[in-house]
Amino acid sequence: MFAVIKTGGKQYKVAANDVLSIEKLDAEAGAAITFGEVLLIGGEAGTTLGAPLVAGATVTAEVVGQVRNKKVISFKKRRRQNSKRKIGHRQHQTVVKITGISAGA
Repeated sequence: MFAVIKTGGKQYKVAANDVLSIEKLDAEAGAAITFGEVLLIGGEAGTTLGAPLVAGATVTAEVVGQVRNKKVISFKKRRRQNSKRKIGHRQHQTVVKITGISAGA
């Protein structure tokens, strides 16, 4: 069984026991999280597509930890003006492990 969830402005295809990095959530390691924005649920019985969400469907996950993504470099240069600028950015992320998918009623 798999599901497509929406969190942090992005969509993720998840299944049970998947480990993925998502946008930072305010939760400590070991905490349980429930995602209520389920867009699609699929499995052996068929596929249920939400309009826009599947009614009553939830995905539960456990927080593994808080990490930072690899550094992204932003380099700006203006030619012939001896002007350049280099900035690095590391995005905060939460690592979660999917524990269960519930289709609801």
